[in-house]
Amino acid sequence: MTSAYGGIRWGSGMARMFQYEHTQSRIGGTLWEKPLNYIENSPLFYAPRVNTPLLIRHDDADEAVPWYQGIEYFLALRRLGKPVWMINYNDEPHNLVRRANRIDWTIRMMQFFDYYLKDAPQPKWLNEGIPAEKKGKVLGY
Repeated sequence: MTSAYGGIRWGSGMARMFQYEHTQSRIGGTLWEKPLNYIENSPLFYAPRVNTPLLIRHDDADEAVPWYQGIEYFLALRRLGKPVWMINYNDEPHNLVRRANRIDWTIRMMQFFDYYLKDAPQPKWLNEGIPAEKKGKVLGY
């Protein structure tokens, strides 16, 4: 919340401050009036407490939540040595539009939960990742 507060919603160009102060987050004040409220509601500051394996999906055409927010959180967790993976579908908005990407995401979520909850074999992508230059060419299921 502290970094997104000063940003805009890419689709409309509206400043994001209103949603933190009065609507979605309802903090009731500016970042400078209530800095602790913003920190207390920002996941980034609680990254050291994460122990559960986490699968994040954040797409680069998301007009609702800044794409760099997903990167910041993912990198914070990685820096702390937490079990985290990030999936990104290029040119997709907040919700997946392309059928192939919806199917791919469904498969990856199932594999992730099957591995952690049902002792299924670890999928290749979860163990090795997929380099950016091979994305879309290699599935790694």
